[in-house]
Amino acid sequence: MKKLKVLLILTIIAGVFLAACQPETIVETVVEEVEVEVSAEVVDYGDVVIYSTQAVPVEEAEKMRGIVLADFLGTAEFVGMEEINLMDRVLAEAEAAEGSADVLISLHGTYPNLVADDTLMDLSDLMSGLQDAGIPPAFVELGKLGTDKQYYIPVMQATYIFAANKAALDYLPDGADIDALTWEDIRDWGKNIFEATGEKKLGFPAGDGGLMHRFLEGYIYPSYTGGMVSEFRGDKAAAMFEFVNDMWQYVNPQSVTYSFMQEQLLSEEVWVAFDHTARLINAFKEKPEDFIALPAPTGPEGLGFMPVIVGIAVPKNAPNPEGAKEMIKYMLQDQTQVHILREIGFFPATSIDFPGFISAGVKAEGDAVAKQAASPDAIPSLLPVGLGERGGEINKIFRDAFTSIVIDGGDITTVLAAEGANLETLLIETGAPCWPPDAPSEGACPVH
Repeated sequence: MKKLKVLLILTIIAGVFLAACQPETIVETVVEEVEVEVSAEVVDYGDVVIYSTQAVPVEEAEKMRGIVLADFLGTAEFVGMEEINLMDRVLAEAEAAEGSADVLISLHGTYPNLVADDTLMDLSDLMSGLQDAGIPPAFVELGKLGTDKQYYIPVMQATYIFAANKAALDYLPDGADIDALTWEDIRDWGKNIFEATGEKKLGFPAGDGGLMHRFLEGYIYPSYTGGMVSEFRGDKAAAMFEFVNDMWQYVNPQSVTYSFMQEQLLSEEVWVAFDHTARLINAFKEKPEDFIALPAPTGPEGLGFMPVIVGIAVPKNAPNPEGAKEMIKYMLQDQTQVHILREIGFFPATSIDFPGFISAGVKAEGDAVAKQAASPDAIPSLLPVGLGERGGEINKIFRDAFTSIVIDGGDITTVLAAEGANLETLLIETGAPCWPPDAPSEGACPVH
């Protein structure tokens, strides 16, 4: 209930029945302030059931329920489940008059199969009203899944970036823009440091526990070839490996043992390093004044980068589709995006100003993440899709090609032909169609 102050005007007219005939009639007006209780309009978007493959661990799920979703104007029921269970349930309910989920939250790779079975609602109208949220256009396009309809809306992301010790800034190549580096700038930066100090200060996570395959799949390959799979063994890929060979002479030789680059940055074994944001964060947290975060560099074809995109979608048979749309709007609010960052560890998919209570290290990474996603030259390269339980094989193919060429000195053309054949076999046997940045394909993705 709300209390509203009103003015109660009481007019007392003496001799009301005789006043009309008497000029001396006295009129007294009394103004009194009183409080009146009225009912405020209550907004309630009803029950909204969320199936999510993210924030599934108990601690994260509790943070979703108790913090991230706490201010939604309705009743949010958060149900965490594995991807295969979510897909099976949505597909099984697709023919039913009414499904059980209003909202789906999952990685990009979950949605192609759901779209193929025509189970998702077109959210184009909703997306058109969210332009001010600042979702990068490249991410919006990914949510269309190669169509002209918006099947999911990006809600959060993780990715890979560069980190650098500020001591390295003295050796930047002339004219280099720290927020818009090229791959040649990275090579020349390492060269300048080596010539001045005698030390190889570039670092990559090329050890057994490192994520070097993501560097290859999502960064250097797209930057030089425009694709990940289709141009694996072509002339552009050969030129790319020639460049990597040239750059590698300035890379710390211990990189073949590195897993998490934050350790080498803190020890100053390297000054400039590439890795996943989660594997760099301790350097930024422990010594935020010593390090800067950098967007991925640009190559001849553009700025290749690998966002781990989490999208939010609505099944066609959602019991509460209007409530579902309000939930999407709620999830994209600045405060909710900040809660997701603090509690779940994913970076915002929207353009937000980080509040003061976000640590300097997280803010530094977040700024770099936002800059590379918003680049007009951005080439988002998704995690491999459609390979099922054989997903690890594609990572091995990329790593084996790198090791044979760059570490062991193998002939580029010969190695690419051999590993390209392995890649082609994998795609044919799994029937996996192309995924971004490669153009859509009918059937297995071709390897040119």
